[in-house]
Amino acid sequence: MYDRNSQFAAEFINDEEIRATLAYAEENKHNRELISEILERAKDCKGLSHREAAVLLECDLEDANREMTRLAKEIKQKLYGNRIVMFAPLYLSNYCVNSCVYCPYHRGNKHITRKKLTQEEIAREVIALQDMGHKRLALETGEDPVNNPLEYVLASIKTIYGIKHKNGAIRRVNVNIAATTVENYRKLKDAGIGTYILFQETYHKETYEKLHPAGPKHDYAYHTEAMDRAMEGGIDDVGIGVLFGLNMYRYDFVGLLMHAEHLEARLGVGPHTISVPRIRPADDIDPENFSNAVSDEIFAKIVTVLRIAVPYTGMILSTRESEETRKKVLELGISQISGGSRTSVGGYEKPEDTDENSAQFDVNDRRTLDEVVNWLLELGHIPSFCTACYREGRTGDRFMSLVKTGKIADCCQPNALMTLKEYLTDYASEDTRQKGEAVIARELDNVGSKKVRGIAAARLKEIANGKRDFRF
Repeated sequence: MYDRNSQFAAEFINDEEIRATLAYAEENKHNRELISEILERAKDCKGLSHREAAVLLECDLEDANREMTRLAKEIKQKLYGNRIVMFAPLYLSNYCVNSCVYCPYHRGNKHITRKKLTQEEIAREVIALQDMGHKRLALETGEDPVNNPLEYVLASIKTIYGIKHKNGAIRRVNVNIAATTVENYRKLKDAGIGTYILFQETYHKETYEKLHPAGPKHDYAYHTEAMDRAMEGGIDDVGIGVLFGLNMYRYDFVGLLMHAEHLEARLGVGPHTISVPRIRPADDIDPENFSNAVSDEIFAKIVTVLRIAVPYTGMILSTRESEETRKKVLELGISQISGGSRTSVGGYEKPEDTDENSAQFDVNDRRTLDEVVNWLLELGHIPSFCTACYREGRTGDRFMSLVKTGKIADCCQPNALMTLKEYLTDYASEDTRQKGEAVIARELDNVGSKKVRGIAAARLKEIANGKRDFRF
């Protein structure tokens, strides 16, 4: 039985409901009256059900698809403005006991070089990231209770927060590690993490089990119910996602939205972020072995409909995607991107060495952080290094209530400009600095409150004179 309030994965991600939803979408993909009603309802920025979203994804009426694109852009602008939050992944270890057939970390891969960073090496990686200008990291590690126990992750978080180099500081550490217990999630919460991120890979149980033939990750229910345990352990912000290309995208699209509905229904808060990675080449992995590849056109529509369906949720795009693809989907709904990323263990302090490869996947966008920031500025976006909501306690339902009412912009706009000013002053090339200063001068006028605008303007001057870490 489908029950979004259930604590059991088989009930809140119910196969029969997904299949019924896909049949409903197929039946109504030309139903102009229904599609128009759904799009009209979406204009209030309160989101759509998984069935409504499935109809939009399946729709092939050209005028309706154009309206979806227009509406997604409008919602993105209304809730997030021109702001794009910047982050970088930090790979701590690629030791893993799982046998995931799509991941080079799988325990049977004898080609990949296994590495685990010491705390001293982590400190050097963090300094390298700080020297690039990063303030927000996403920790990544394989699942291995011997080499990568939770105590190792907790010690690494403490190390990261403790590194202050010149004007650099990591202000938010998000964590992407294997599903664990409520007790362990409490420990991660106490360590001061931002968002707990865990990708489902695919919501189709049979496919999931085939893709994870051995190891702890084989347990579909334990993995799928991880976000419930994380939130029960006190973690306010969780991030979900699937790896498009492993299974039929329509099925996983519906499962993703059902998961978001479940979290809001049972725990009162939907996902803080949704990630939309596509499978990429990697050592011992050939994407051609997976027959469910998602085209650029379909990928753009997935982003479009997700933005309409879950307007309150941040959407993350990694350097798996090319510059061209990133440009297209940024305006459709993406609100966070990585820049200058390395997907190998120890890849920031030292250039990646192809003879000793420890990367999880190939990076498609290999530009430096400064090049990405420069590019965003040229496109009219505001690269933001803000971490204020997490540090001011605006998490969970408090954050969501601000997003849903649109009031979050009162904080986000000035915070984005102040953190951009920090980046321009401390790290940017001259060309990037000039472009950024022009964007700040223009966008400062878009701060809604006259009082906040005045305070922000004063703080921007203080940043130029050497002060740091202002936030609303």
